[in-house]
Amino acid sequence: MDSLTQIVLGSTVAALAVPARHRRAALVAGAVLGTLPDLDALPLMLVDDPVLRMTWHRGPSHSLLVLPLVGWLAWALLARFSERVREAPRRWLAAVMLALLTHPLLDAFTVYGTQLFWPIPSRPVMGSSVFIIDPAYTLPLLVGVAIAAFAGARRLAHRALLAGAVLSSAYLGWSLAAKAMVDAAASRALAAQGLGDAPRFSVPTPFNTLLWRVVAMTPDGFVEGERSLVADAGPMRFRRHDSDTAALAAARDVPAVRRLTWFNHGFEKAEVEEGRLVLSDLRMGQEPDYTFRFAVARRDGEAWTAIPPEQLRASMRMRGGFDALWTRIWHEPQAQAPGTERSAQSLSSPR
Repeated sequence: MDSLTQIVLGSTVAALAVPARHRRAALVAGAVLGTLPDLDALPLMLVDDPVLRMTWHRGPSHSLLVLPLVGWLAWALLARFSERVREAPRRWLAAVMLALLTHPLLDAFTVYGTQLFWPIPSRPVMGSSVFIIDPAYTLPLLVGVAIAAFAGARRLAHRALLAGAVLSSAYLGWSLAAKAMVDAAASRALAAQGLGDAPRFSVPTPFNTLLWRVVAMTPDGFVEGERSLVADAGPMRFRRHDSDTAALAAARDVPAVRRLTWFNHGFEKAEVEEGRLVLSDLRMGQEPDYTFRFAVARRDGEAWTAIPPEQLRASMRMRGGFDALWTRIWHEPQAQAPGTERSAQSLSSPR
């Protein structure tokens, strides 16, 4: 999630854990600790390889096996210099641990991928039930922290923080329920098209949990569709898109290809541009524009040779912009013939 969300989440859980007289100090400490895991981005800025930068972010600094040790060290350091921590050591230890551990747990609800169990060799967790920025989740926490900063040790502060935590947690619960409804609709539509067993994912569109995007992989590419939980009633419709799966298979031993395929769970689009293999992460963006696109190999006869990975600039041309996205939430597109359609229509451009 975005930095503001992690700051107010860390402040909330830390301030709820400590005695009331320590609340304002815990708001500050929680904000700092809630931001700490994302500081892995600073040393990664020194890495030339954009694939490694992407796939190591949310790595060791987000591991539930690493952060407890970091939390214990942070608590011991605070106890050495803070009389407040020495006065209520157990409650401050809980505050530190909660501020640190809620960060990767919340990140795991997004689609990017969070390596919760590093260094155990497992794929990153991607719950993909909330967008990376969602005001409906953040606002209750922000209001609670603002009230607590003003009210200090008064009971009003505790009530505001607790209300913020309950409302934001309830919203996460709703996001999982919404995702389940979308997945059920997608399963029925894909099964009718012979794609019932196709690998797929669903993810909410920016800043909401009412309009969702679903992608399923096919032998020659992927299909993409949307589902509005407000407006759509009939079967989901999907558009078919090509991917150079033969080139991807031929280049599977290129280190950057292996790394990206592991990180994105195989949800990637392969294209050959000017003799170079370009991989796009299908989870972030929409056809034909994706946030993460990398040139990773060059054709060498019938084989592919690794090249220094290059991140390609994404144009992110959202046809109609967010006004059209908002309109799509509330209005179902005109019905078309059943089945998949080979089209590059953007989800942000309602038909």
